[in-house]
Amino acid sequence: MSVVLRVVLIVVSVIVVFFAMRKIRKAQLNIDDSIFWILFSLILLVVSIFPQIAIWAAGLLGIESPANFVFLFMIFVVLVKLFQLAIDLSVLKHRLNRLAQKISLNRYDDTEKKDEKNTENT
Repeated sequence: MSVVLRVVLIVVSVIVVFFAMRKIRKAQLNIDDSIFWILFSLILLVVSIFPQIAIWAAGLLGIESPANFVFLFMIFVVLVKLFQLAIDLSVLKHRLNRLAQKISLNRYDDTEKKDEKNTENT
């Protein structure tokens, strides 16, 4: 793994941790999500400091270059996170639809009650 790639990984890892901490302080990021990004950054930091890990894993998986392993690992982790976010989004959409339906039914019931009162009063 080249020195340039190692330096880039270290810088990017530090930047991600900094932004995650900043978003936590501003209450713009959940703790669960921030833990994921901080752990991801720490893993990249460890791999960039100890390139033997990437060399070993690349050899184990039959990947020619440790840099290719690092990129493959990053893509895999981001895809797993994307899948998790898609699941969360799907659950939230379902809950939003149920909530909208309940609100609509409550409003319909309220208008029905008002109509009954108006017909009784006249």
